[in-house]
Amino acid sequence: MRVMERTFREQLFFLVLCLSVLKGDSRYIENNEITKDELYSFFNSELKREMPEELMYRRPLRCLDMVAVEGQFTFTAERPQLSCAAFFMAEPNEVISVDYDSVDIDCTGGDFITVFDGWVMKGEKFPSTHDHPLPLFERYVDYCDSGSLRKSVRSSQNVAMVFFRIHSAGSSFTLTVRKHTNPFPCNVMSQSPEGSYTMAIPQQHRNCSFSIIYPVEISISEFSLGHYNHLPKRSMPGCAESGDFVQLLGGNGIDTSKLLPITDLCIAFTGPTHMKIGCDNTVVRMVSSGKFVNRVSFSYRLLDSQELQTIKLNNVEDFCFNN
Repeated sequence: MRVMERTFREQLFFLVLCLSVLKGDSRYIENNEITKDELYSFFNSELKREMPEELMYRRPLRCLDMVAVEGQFTFTAERPQLSCAAFFMAEPNEVISVDYDSVDIDCTGGDFITVFDGWVMKGEKFPSTHDHPLPLFERYVDYCDSGSLRKSVRSSQNVAMVFFRIHSAGSSFTLTVRKHTNPFPCNVMSQSPEGSYTMAIPQQHRNCSFSIIYPVEISISEFSLGHYNHLPKRSMPGCAESGDFVQLLGGNGIDTSKLLPITDLCIAFTGPTHMKIGCDNTVVRMVSSGKFVNRVSFSYRLLDSQELQTIKLNNVEDFCFNN
């Protein structure tokens, strides 16, 4: 299958991007300067393709990369590369596995390859430590620390990433990335600024979030909490006391614990409810006590420039621009 060539504009943008981002020097490069627009430019230009299983997609891995397809990816250092990261993304109902096929790096000389269960952008993590099932230290899997004990790492949600640092030219590694069906997806990063989704938590004590890294209009079509199904539509303060509720959040980062709570919903209803949120990141987050089956269905679409201008005086918009 022939791969679509990048346009000159995309090639130029990629060159500028490689020179301007990933300036952090910590071991996990958590304070990178990757922005949402820069990151999604890679995703939008990545050709999504379906292939027979016997024909694996292969290409080189870049120092800064975005991968939305299954395949085998090889990085070979032509010079020292000290601050690199590759972001992986799957469909909402999938998780990602990263397998080490071959590794030729100098762990004793300061090289490393670390898989992170989620994404890190500008020091913020998705999912947040409050919503992820694992403690933070278990979400980092360092090849040099685990070696042959962990040849494969699987994410808990539809995004994962790899940090790596290589000091010597000629050093290399090869990864195979696969996607697997997740029967009970929880935390999701949307691939698109438009779509629909149903989030359901079947009597589990957990927090789940659906993150859309765009300013969007959210339309909630169905909302059902087990302990309030018989009550009419209502939004009220103090929902946290109930133990089961849905939050709409907005902000400019990816850590849901640092976003502005726009409204809480804890009374079940049916029928559309619309809200325009002019933030870079819009999140639907469900908190579940584990005692009930909770469910929320919603659709979302990208706000156009005229709509963004219209809501500039909105408190949420002011918050997003000022933080």
